[in-house]
Amino acid sequence: MKLTFTAVLLMIFQLSTIAQGTLEDYKRAKEIRNSFGKVYQVPQQIIWSEKGDSFSYRVNRKDGKRSLYLVDALTKKKIDSDVAAIEIQLSAQLGKEVKLGVLWGRDLKVLTANEVEFTEEKVLWKWNGQENKLSRLRDIPSTGNDRRSDGYWGARWDDSKGESVDSPDKIYTAYIKNSNVYISKKGDSKTERQLTFDGSPGEYYSTRIQWSYDSKKVAASKVRKAEIRQLTLLESSPTDQLQPKLQTRDYNKPGDALSQYYPTIIDVINGQLITVDPAQVANQFSLSALVWKADNSGITFEYNQRGHQRYDVMELSAVDGKTRAIISERSATFIDYSGKKYRNDLKKTAAIIWASERDGWNHLYLFDAKTGALKQQITKGNWVIRKVVNVDEDNKKIIFEASGMHKDEDPYLVHYYTIGFDGKGLKELTPEASNHQGTFNPDHSLFVDLYSRVDQAPKAVLRRVADGKIVMDLEQADIADLEGTGWRKPEVFKSLARDGKTDIWGIIVRPRNFDPNKKYPVIEYIYAGPHSAFVPKSFSANPAGLAELAELGFIVVQIDGMGTSNRSKAFQDVAWKNLKDAGFPDRIAWIKAAALKYPYMDIEKVGIYGTSAGGQSSAGALLFHPEFYKVGVSSCGCHDNRMDKIWWNEQWMGWPIGPEYAACSNIENAYKLEGKLLLIVGELDDNVDPASTYQFVNQLIKHGKDHDFIMVPGMGHSSGGDFGEKKRRDYFVRHLLGVEPPAWTAY
Repeated sequence: MKLTFTAVLLMIFQLSTIAQGTLEDYKRAKEIRNSFGKVYQVPQQIIWSEKGDSFSYRVNRKDGKRSLYLVDALTKKKIDSDVAAIEIQLSAQLGKEVKLGVLWGRDLKVLTANEVEFTEEKVLWKWNGQENKLSRLRDIPSTGNDRRSDGYWGARWDDSKGESVDSPDKIYTAYIKNSNVYISKKGDSKTERQLTFDGSPGEYYSTRIQWSYDSKKVAASKVRKAEIRQLTLLESSPTDQLQPKLQTRDYNKPGDALSQYYPTIIDVINGQLITVDPAQVANQFSLSALVWKADNSGITFEYNQRGHQRYDVMELSAVDGKTRAIISERSATFIDYSGKKYRNDLKKTAAIIWASERDGWNHLYLFDAKTGALKQQITKGNWVIRKVVNVDEDNKKIIFEASGMHKDEDPYLVHYYTIGFDGKGLKELTPEASNHQGTFNPDHSLFVDLYSRVDQAPKAVLRRVADGKIVMDLEQADIADLEGTGWRKPEVFKSLARDGKTDIWGIIVRPRNFDPNKKYPVIEYIYAGPHSAFVPKSFSANPAGLAELAELGFIVVQIDGMGTSNRSKAFQDVAWKNLKDAGFPDRIAWIKAAALKYPYMDIEKVGIYGTSAGGQSSAGALLFHPEFYKVGVSSCGCHDNRMDKIWWNEQWMGWPIGPEYAACSNIENAYKLEGKLLLIVGELDDNVDPASTYQFVNQLIKHGKDHDFIMVPGMGHSSGGDFGEKKRRDYFVRHLLGVEPPAWTAY
C-alpha cells in the first residue's frame, strides 16, 4: 500500500507540473484575443480645429456604438455622432454599402464644434453633428499618389540630378548642368551663365541648391561621390512567375566609404566662390541641408563627423569666407544624434535652443547664434527632456515632455512642463503619476491629456497650458468587461542593476488561470537597442503581445536594462562598442530578484525571444549567458554588426571598425552555443541583411551545434508572421514545459 500511495502522489505531482502547454491552454491563448477589444471610452484620433477652440475624437463604446465626439473647448459642450449614422448616409448617397474602418478620419478636419470635413471614396464630405446631416461637397480628383508609398526606406537619391530652383524674386533660376552650377533668367535660355567650372561626374555639384533671401547668392555642395553598396536578395517564390528573382537595394554597411559634401557659396552677380574649409568638415558621416541666415550673411549646416563623437553646428560666412563652429558637441563614447538632437534657431533673437547630454542628462541650452557663446542652460537635473512641444518666442516659454523628475515613480513616465528661456519658472502641467500623451491646439493654450499606465486604465481630460488646470473631464476608460474575462493587469516591477544602486524597471505578465502553487518557466521578450526604451508604459490589454504567450503556462517579462535610452548618458553608454552586453547583467539580476519575491517563477527554465536587434540579443543570450537562458527564439537578428546597415551600427559600435565588432558577433561566437535555439528569417529582409542569419547558421553547422532554422519565403523584416508565432510558441512549450504541443488544426 505504501508504494501504491507514493506512486499516486508522484502521479498527482507530475500532473500538476505538466498541466501547462495543453490544448486547452492553446485554445485559451487564441480566445484571449477576443477580450483585448473590451476596452471602451478611450479617445482615438484627437484632432483640433485651426482656431483651436474645438476638437474631435472617436471612441468605441460598451454598447457597441462607435462615437465621433465634437467638443467645444470654450462652452464645454460635447456632441455625440454615431459613426453608423454617417455610414448609412454615405451608403445612401454613394449607392453602395460603406463601412468606415479603424483608419477612417486620419484626414478629418474640424471646422467648428458642430462640423467636420473628411474624404471618403474620393469625395469630400461635411458632417454636421448638430443636425446629424451629411453633405457632399465635391469630388476629389485622383492625383496618382493616393496609395501609400511602398518604396524602400534606404533608397539613396541621386543628387547629381534634379529640377531647377527659382530665386525668391522669381527673376532667375539655378540648375546643374554638366556637373556644374548654372543660372539664367526664367524662360530665357540665352541668358545662361556658368557659375562653377570644377565639377565633374566624380566630383559634381548637388542639385540641392539654396538661394539667399535677397536672390543675390546661391549655396550648393560639391560632392565627392562614393559607391553605394548593393544588398542582394533572392526572392525564391515570386507571385508573378515560376523562376526566382534577384532584388537589390542601396545598403551601406559599417566601414563603407561615404560621399563627402563641401558647401559652397556663389555670388551670382560677380561669380565669386566661397568654399568651406575642408579640414573643418573632414571625414563626414553626414552633412545636413544648407540653410541661409535671415540676413543673408552666410549659411549654416550640421556636421556629423564619422564615429559620432563630434557633432557641430557650422557656419560658412558669405562676408569673410570663414568656416566656424557655432555649437560643438564632443563625446568620448557617442553622440545620440539620431534620437536626441533638437535645434531651434530663434527668429526674433540671434539665439539657438539646442539639446545636449553634455552634463550627463538630456537637457536644453540657449546659445548665442552669432558668437556661439553659451547663454543659459535652460533645464537641469537628474532627469531627461523627451521632446520639445513648442517654443513661444514672444513669451520666451517652452513646452516640453520630460521623464524622471519624480523620484518616487517610474522614471520613464512622460509628463508635460513649461519653463522660461532663462531656466526659471519650471511648471508641471500633468501631475498624475501616469504616462501622459498630450494633443495641443494650434496656439498651444489648451491640450487634451490622455494618461494611463500599463497597470492603470486611461483617462482623458482637457487642460490649460497656463497652469495645467483641468478644464473639462472627457473620458474614463471602461475595462470592466476585460477584467470580467479574468484578464490580469501586468505588474510593474523594479530591482537594482549590476551597480547595486540604479533601478531597473520592467513588467511581469501572468496567465489568466495563474496559480501561485504551480511553477512557471520564465520567458523574456527582449529588445535592447540603445536608441530608445521599450517596456510599455501606457495601458494596453496585451502589452507587446505578452499576454497570449503567458496563457500557455508561462510568466512573461519585459525589461529595460542598461544600454538603452531615456535615462542618464552613463546608463546608455553601457552599449558603446558592446552591443552584446544588451543589459544582460541587469536583466538576469532583475529576474532573480522577481523570483526571490515570487518563488513560482522557475528560473531554472528561462527562455528569451526577440526580433531584429532583439533577435541578435536573444541568440546572444545562449552564447554569452547559457548558464541562465536555456531556450531562445531569434527572428531576423543582426548577428554581426558589420553585416547590418551603417547608420545604426556605427552609431553604437563606433568607427573605424575595430575588434569589438567581432567580439560582439554571434557568428564569430557561434561555437559557444548551449541550449535550444530557433532562428527565423525572411528571405526579403531589407532592414537587416538576412545573410547574417545564414552565416550564423553556417557557423553553427561547422561547429556541430544543434539548432533549428526557418527561412520564410517572400517575407521581409518580421518575426515570422502567424507561422513564426506558432513555431515560437511551440518551441517554448516543447523545450521549457517538456510538453509536445497540440496540432495546429486542433485549435
